Formats: sequence, structure tokens, C-alpha cells
Amino acid sequence: MREVVVVTKNEVGTVAKIAEMLGDLGVNIDAISAYGTETKAVTRILTADSASTVRALSKIPESQIREGEILIVKLPNRAGELGKLSRKIADKGINLETVYIVSRRPDYTEVAVKPLESDLLKAKEALGIRD
Repeated sequence: MREVVVVTKNEVGTVAKIAEMLGDLGVNIDAISAYGTETKAVTRILTADSASTVRALSKIPESQIREGEILIVKLPNRAGELGKLSRKIADKGINLETVYIVSRRPDYTEVAVKPLESDLLKAKEALGIRD
């Protein structure tokens, strides 16, 4: 799966603008994570159509857009599973850019894990992910 990261000025309505732009195109947001600093807003978005997402969001003035592969890992929905997953990754010396929950069900949780691009293959190997 591809993650689109948008870095913009941090101002009121940034998330609304992003969500409206994608909604107007008929692009459904599967997962979103947003945070701000004093000056910047960083929004991470998962959609089924990353190409359209990038094209649309590139129209935001003074924005930086990047796209990269993200790993979606299904974990049992119980205490300690994220710790086990992140320990496997850490023990292989893999640096993570981001981690967030994508979906949660009674019996499992899907977690988005984004290693640094240089660590992507090592992360897949550590997590037993085959293309």
C-alpha cells in the first residue's frame, strides 16, 4: 500500500481542505493521521488511489508531497502485540518513520508501519512479508 504525506502550513482548516479535496474527487480516505507544529502541518493519508491523491493535494499552495510504501500488519487485538512487533523491528536495527492504527476489530488490529525507505526490505523480512 502507498502512503501519501502532505506537509503544509499549519493553519485552521488544513485537514478540512485535504478531506474536501479528496471527497470532491470521489477518493475515499482509508486512514489518516495528522499533527502540527507551530508552523507546519503533517498529514499522512492512505487511499486506494494514491496517484489521484497526490495529483489533488499537489495543488495546495506551498505544500510538499511525498509518497512511499507502507506496510500494513495484522495483529491480534490484545495487549502487548504492538510491543512485540516493534521489538522485532528494533532488534533488526530498523528505523521507523511512523506507526499508526489503521483499523481495529474485536479479534485483530491493522497497523501501518513505515520504515525508512532504506530499511524497507529489512522490515519486510523481519515481519515475514512477501510481495
